[in-house]
Amino acid sequence: MTSQPQPQPAPAATDAPYDIDAVRADFPILGKPMHGRPLTFLDSAASAQKPRQVIDAVSGVYENAYANIHRGVYELSQKATALYEGARDKVAGLLNAADRREIVFLRGATEAINLVAQTWGRANMVAGDEVILSRMEHHSNIVPWQMLRSSIGISLKVAPIDDRGALAADDVIALMGPRTRLVAITHMSNALGTVTPLAEIIAAAHERGIAVLVDGCQAVPRMTVDVQALGADFYVFSGHKLYGPTGIGALYARLELLEAMPPYQGGGEMIRSVTFEHTTYNDVPHKFEAGTPNIAGAIGLGAAIDYVQALGLGRIAAHEEALLAYANEALAGLNSVRLYGTAPGKGGIISFAIEGVHPHDAGTILDREGVAVRAGHHCAQPVMAHFGVPATVRASLGVYSCRADIDALVAGIRKVREIFA
Repeated sequence: MTSQPQPQPAPAATDAPYDIDAVRADFPILGKPMHGRPLTFLDSAASAQKPRQVIDAVSGVYENAYANIHRGVYELSQKATALYEGARDKVAGLLNAADRREIVFLRGATEAINLVAQTWGRANMVAGDEVILSRMEHHSNIVPWQMLRSSIGISLKVAPIDDRGALAADDVIALMGPRTRLVAITHMSNALGTVTPLAEIIAAAHERGIAVLVDGCQAVPRMTVDVQALGADFYVFSGHKLYGPTGIGALYARLELLEAMPPYQGGGEMIRSVTFEHTTYNDVPHKFEAGTPNIAGAIGLGAAIDYVQALGLGRIAAHEEALLAYANEALAGLNSVRLYGTAPGKGGIISFAIEGVHPHDAGTILDREGVAVRAGHHCAQPVMAHFGVPATVRASLGVYSCRADIDALVAGIRKVREIFA
């Protein structure tokens, strides 16, 4: 076997000031008015805007370096292959994976979780085995396990959250039993911003021989993730929340797990040889990447990783923490606003309701003020049920968010109250 180039960890954050004006200038869409007002974009948790560096990387592929990858002997194909596989190295470095082969490119976190459920899950679980989830999981980390429950008879256990939206490690650990095979848990809640106590949960799971899958969609854009230090067996994220293109994401899995897992889909690229009698599968990670992949998407994701690493994940986190504190203080002055998700150490997601106003109505009025927020259940209906509400308004921060955005949000909420007074 040829030696594999090993990923390097993400560079440490610098001490340089966070230049919010320069960051905002990187995002062309922020200069586009909405309803005659400056755009205040507060929906990054759903899908982040794209910097010019990512837009240029994607268009540059199609203008200068596009060809199908891996199998072409001509120069253009070799160039595209190098860019695509270079993006895999960048993902491995971002997560501090031990080996680049531990990174599988997929359409996003949803496909990654389905892959684990349908390959590792079917190979390692039988009727009566258990998967532990938390109350605040995104639907993409609930439904695949329900599908597996329907097909092979596993059981699901759900760890509770408290009225702040906090998750206690002890409550997860208490559910671990002799039939528990997997804990599938978010790193940071998309509906509440709660950051979960992963290290304690993973350590307890591994003491009991239980594997752990982590949904890192909200964590990767705003904090340093080290899968080796965490000890996660599986870690998934979507590129479009990390300022990259849609339709691309990644699964990290420990190499020995990937090598033991059966393929997820069959077709080109995931094979080494095919006859009508027998197929020999390719090595990992290619065994799980059937068909022509999202070549430009992966390269765009690599550019997005370059972008956040150049900003410094530590500096991004500090910027967001300060802005979240500013937002909480501003919203606290509005008697009609109730916040959902007030756990300590949470990330830049603010879910709230305005007294007497349906979230969809609030979102529509805010839009007319140029403020883009999310209104709904945020693909986390069990969270809404916990708080006894059908939906919330969610304002979520990105690298480009600033105090003026929060000021516009507060002014928009006051406008909502005027209309519904």
